[in-house]
Amino acid sequence: MTLRPRKRVYKEVGVASADGMPVVTLDGRPLRSPAKSILRLPNESLGLAIAKEWRDQEDEVRPQCMPLTRIAVTAIDRVSPERDRIIAQVSAYGETDLLCYRSENADLSARQAEKWQPLLDWVDETLSAPLGITTDIMPAAQNRNSLVALRNAVATHNDLELAALHLATTITGSLVLALALSHGRLDAQSAWELSHLDETWQAERWGDDAEAVQRAERLCLDLHAVERLFELSRLS
Repeated sequence: MTLRPRKRVYKEVGVASADGMPVVTLDGRPLRSPAKSILRLPNESLGLAIAKEWRDQEDEVRPQCMPLTRIAVTAIDRVSPERDRIIAQVSAYGETDLLCYRSENADLSARQAEKWQPLLDWVDETLSAPLGITTDIMPAAQNRNSLVALRNAVATHNDLELAALHLATTITGSLVLALALSHGRLDAQSAWELSHLDETWQAERWGDDAEAVQRAERLCLDLHAVERLFELSRLS
């Protein structure tokens, strides 16, 4: 889905049904992806949420302000045709998960252990996927059975959820955080803060980078949209 603003040419936004599934309509016509596929959604609640994004646009349609729509488009145009590849791509983060890499600085390492270890314990207990930690910059070799368990956990997501999981993983750099968000173990704000533990520690000592803060705000909004999509998807 292009992120360039374009003129709003529709007047009415609604939610209808196509083949028994909710679809968003623009002036009575089903909303389609850039690849011309109709965006069929798992439940009416998600349809209403996406319809609101389109209704809230003013003279221009700004896709960057429509995160649920972007995730839905990604699911139908990119995830569905290449589901196995996307599963492999997301699962690969388990091999080098952010939460497994600890600082050699004693203060930062203590904070990482306090904040991150409970999530590693959770993924061990819930998914039978224990992960090792290291202070080395080189990747730590993870247990093969753990990686298989993580891949299986990723594969349980439908295409729409997988698109959201992919986005959460790339934003946080952590499959563990993304899965915790998917399972309702974490909310988006907590996942964001945990993924930026190192940056927060640095900022406490050296101050914030204004440009980095602006970029972070945009990504954090996307992570909140992921959380909302998971919540709406669970209503199916």
